[in-house]
Amino acid sequence: MIKKLDTLIIRSFIGPFVVTFFITFFVLMMQTLWKYIDDLVGKDLDFFTIGECLWYASASLLTLTMPIAILISSIMTFGNLGESFELVAIKSAGISLLRFMRPLIWVAILLCGITFLFANYVIPYANLKFKTIYYDIVYKKPALDLKPGTFYKYIPRYAIKVGKKDADGKTIHNVVIFEQESQLQDNTIVAEQGIMKLSADKRFLEFTLQNGHRYQERGNIMDTTTEFIRMGFKEYKKLFDISSLQMMKVSDTIFKNDFKMLSIRLLDQTIDSLKKENKKLNLNLNTAVASQLHYAQLPDSIWKNVPVQASAKKPEAIMDLVPDSAKSAVYSAAISTAYSLRTSYQAIGTEVDSKNDGIKIGLIEWHRKFSLSLACLVLFFIGAPLGSIIRKGGLGMPLVVAILFFLIFHLLNMFGEKFAKDNITTPLIGMWLAILVLTPIGVFLTYKAMHDSALFNKEFYYRFFKKIRPFFKPVVNILNRKK
Repeated sequence: MIKKLDTLIIRSFIGPFVVTFFITFFVLMMQTLWKYIDDLVGKDLDFFTIGECLWYASASLLTLTMPIAILISSIMTFGNLGESFELVAIKSAGISLLRFMRPLIWVAILLCGITFLFANYVIPYANLKFKTIYYDIVYKKPALDLKPGTFYKYIPRYAIKVGKKDADGKTIHNVVIFEQESQLQDNTIVAEQGIMKLSADKRFLEFTLQNGHRYQERGNIMDTTTEFIRMGFKEYKKLFDISSLQMMKVSDTIFKNDFKMLSIRLLDQTIDSLKKENKKLNLNLNTAVASQLHYAQLPDSIWKNVPVQASAKKPEAIMDLVPDSAKSAVYSAAISTAYSLRTSYQAIGTEVDSKNDGIKIGLIEWHRKFSLSLACLVLFFIGAPLGSIIRKGGLGMPLVVAILFFLIFHLLNMFGEKFAKDNITTPLIGMWLAILVLTPIGVFLTYKAMHDSALFNKEFYYRFFKKIRPFFKPVVNILNRKK
């Protein structure tokens, strides 16, 4: 019987989990698409490049998709079982809710492990590929699209405007070209019409212009005498280098040291290296300071116990031992030493702060891989008890409650990361803030579900308020009398 119940609960869970997983993934994917849509549109990108970019971008969505899919599907599963009174029958047979949940607990642990492996091995590689492709796309200029009446400025040193473009896409009319060759003024080409076409390798744009003029100013910017040239032409050919409009193939090695592209092992090595470098910088700073402040190692008793004449006053500070004629030189030397120390502290301190920031970001990414993986189990212990308490299946009430708890989890995760980056908390507390807050809630809901709590039963609250209503009657009567 127990094996049949285990099979029942797993089969009841698999269907909603698969559906909610792909729906959630699709929604988050659309959000990612709208996030980067401005960088993808208008650059004449092929579908393979766009698909490859979105494919790698979607890899990091799994760490968010998995927890919310587990949360929604667990609420739906236990809600359906509760609505059909199957949970009541199982409990009446002497089987506890926790025992009934056990196969799904193992499933949730398995999904935690899959999420961690994905976050540790797949996502760093996907992030590296996505950032490389995205960098190429961002720095690729918009596609060559000459719109009538508008200046096209994406070819370096040129601004091109056509008054009209025929249906064939090649014949253009009322052409104006500004060319920046010197600091005097732009050269200008004006033509009545022309033909434009791309070279075979698509690296050059060729204009064959007809019936126009070329205006050019020659001279030296330091000399007021310049030469203005006006040249008329029947036919004039102009080539534009449009290689800058093509995508650059940047090597992914320039991004490989980003913390988001590192696994746990590489993060440990990087953080350890930064800590050693930081320790070495502090040691160098202490050595530099000690070399300039050698007197700081001497005890105060040396100058306080200096023998003085009977008529002389006992020195209260070390400067009382310096002759008046030498005090100016001593003060100047002290100020010079202070400036030198400040320079040393600023130079080395900036580098130390940079290393500390690197250690902090590395620890944030290190903890992120574990915290988001464990979130699958924590949200399961929230979703399963909630479903058995609510006893409603489908996508109505369970979906609303699931989204509410996921928003709490997501906001706590964002706030924790923000607090860690702003040095308000440590990376440990910041990245585990959501888990620390939601774990007691999961334990509380599991306890209530095991004891058949009426936490979401409106009749329970109606009876509760009916019992306490007599205690408020005197207050209501007093308020009515005052009116």
